[in-house]
Amino acid sequence: MPGSDVPGSGASTQARDAIDAFLRHLADRGLSATTRRIRKTYLNEYLRHAQGAAEDPENPGTGRPLTAGELMDADRARAWLEDAAAGKTRIRNTSRGPEASAYPNSMRVRIDSVNAFAEFIGETARLDRQPPARGFHLTPGDTEALLHDLTVKRPIHANAMTALRTAAVAALVADTGRGVPELADLNVKALHLDGDEPHADVEGEQVPLTQATVHILTRWLAARASIVADLEGSDPGHLWIPTKPGRARGGVPSAKPGISPAAVRTLHASHRALVSQLLGTPLRPGALRAAAEPHLLAAPEQARS
Repeated sequence: MPGSDVPGSGASTQARDAIDAFLRHLADRGLSATTRRIRKTYLNEYLRHAQGAAEDPENPGTGRPLTAGELMDADRARAWLEDAAAGKTRIRNTSRGPEASAYPNSMRVRIDSVNAFAEFIGETARLDRQPPARGFHLTPGDTEALLHDLTVKRPIHANAMTALRTAAVAALVADTGRGVPELADLNVKALHLDGDEPHADVEGEQVPLTQATVHILTRWLAARASIVADLEGSDPGHLWIPTKPGRARGGVPSAKPGISPAAVRTLHASHRALVSQLLGTPLRPGALRAAAEPHLLAAPEQARS
């Protein structure tokens, strides 16, 4: 058990030091930077909430620092989760406003973070794990706001072209109702962005596109053109391509971006990393699908009018 052999991992250690040791432990195990950042965000939120509740309101900042074991008190955890669910622990604004309720999946990740920390310090108690929210989707309005943010608010350290590709993928998911695996193999010829009825050819169907999506896709196609300009020979036409060269393997340089399509896992990973920074919670691309329903239902009416 980690709590017995990793320095700074015992229940009697100050909670701040134990959290720092836990994050170093995750890095040593090779967990991704995104996972470590999410764990850090929610454990820091929990500690901030618990420490604040334990202090004298008339003398803030004078309370004794909590130990890791004290942080894991069931009542403290319950109070934190209740406030987090109501949006009371948020320290920055979101696309849905500063007081919006937390997404269901962000509550699950909070619980997972605390349980992983509990295992690390050797505590046996665990919070009840919530299953992923089945069928959880953003509303069309939330989806529109997220797509706007993905397009204009590039998170710190994010590659500009990767952010634009992520916005384009998300926009196409939102308009078509298809998931990333269904869109990953599209060719640029599948997009018909000019004229009065822009659409995408997806699985034998002509799916109408909104003007917002047309704008995002047009920007991505321009960025894509600058990437494939260095290719020798003809453009294979993959719609989604890597935005930078991959790592050399076995001393063999990687292929230039554009020769092969971006892998589904790459598109998913970029989405998770960027969206979690914007929303403060991980969110799968499939959560955008609900936006397609009113859009697709309206298309036949517009065609008849």
